[in-house]
Order: sequence, then structure tokens, then C-alpha cells
Amino acid sequence: MALVTPLDPNHDPETKELAAFFNETLGFCPNSVLTMQHRPAISKAFINLNKAVMANEGRVTSALKRMIAWVSSNATGCRYCQAHAIRAAERYGAEQEQLDNIWEYRTHSAFSDAERAALDFSLQASQVPNGVDAEIKERLYQHWNEGEIVEMLGVISLFGYLNRWNDSMGTSIETGAVDSADQYLGKHGWEKGKHDGSVY
Repeated sequence: MALVTPLDPNHDPETKELAAFFNETLGFCPNSVLTMQHRPAISKAFINLNKAVMANEGRVTSALKRMIAWVSSNATGCRYCQAHAIRAAERYGAEQEQLDNIWEYRTHSAFSDAERAALDFSLQASQVPNGVDAEIKERLYQHWNEGEIVEMLGVISLFGYLNRWNDSMGTSIETGAVDSADQYLGKHGWEKGKHDGSVY
């Protein structure tokens, strides 16, 4: 069981209406959002922030945003968010070769220099202490404009919140997310860990 029990999807009508967003991104409403419903102001604010962060206003694609989220979640160790991010990357059209080789993004030919800069930014921004430095800035500016960098950091920061929420909560992971994680991350040792529904 998670630290706090997720509420029924019908618990808060406004959250339910906003949460339709996740049917596109994941194919289901995440248990994390269902748990946030214990305080509906949090669930609604979170969904609206998520929608704003994931909106595409530059060249940062939906697939790249989800790969940025995966790198961030991998850096912090949140297996729940790793699975969600790789599933959403798949659903938003990430190339098969990228999905299969996300662990090797720094060296694999499926990733461009612009994507590597974005993913390294995610890695360094997600570490404690923070690793963003002049070199990261220089590489970002070789490929991306300031608005696009803001979009990227929005994703990284959103997943910083989610990584802490879900790892602390021990949020039970949904079957669809497990399937995607097993397919793309299992060969590197991904497992449900505390998110298997039986830890707390």
C-alpha cells in the first residue's frame, strides 16, 4: 500500500475533468493525481502546471520533453516516474531506437547533439548538489533559445516535484506504466521497487 490511499477518479469532478489530459499522455489517470485529490486544490494546480509545462511552444518536442523527464527521474531514482516518462515518450512518438537506447543517449547515434545537450542539462539540473555550469549553458545555447531552455527546465522542475512526491508516497504503479518500463528499461535492471503496492 502507498503511504496515502489514492481516491476514486470520481472523487472530485473538477480534477476528473482536468485529468482527461493524462488519458492522452499515459492512457490512464496516474495514482499520484488520485492521491493528490485528498486536497483537490493541489491536484488541480498540479494538472494545470503539467499541461503548461508540456505545451510545445518551440522546437522542444513532446517526445524530447518526456525523455528529459526520464533522465531527471533516473538521476533521482524514482522508478515510478521513470516508467511514466518512458511510457509517455513512447506514446508521443519517440523513435524506437531512442527508446531502446535511452541509457546510452550520450554516445548512441540515435541522439543528436542538440538532444544530448538537453538531456545532459536534465541530468545536471536534477542532481544534488546541482551540476548546471558554464559548460552546460554554452552547449544549450549552441542549439536552443531561451524560451526553449525555460520549457526544458519546466519539465525538469515538474519532475523534481513528482520524483519527491512518488518516491515518498510509494505510489503504486499502474500496469501500463509497468509494461513500458519492462520493455525499455528492464534490461538495465528497472523494477517496481517500493511502487509495487506492498511497501508501507
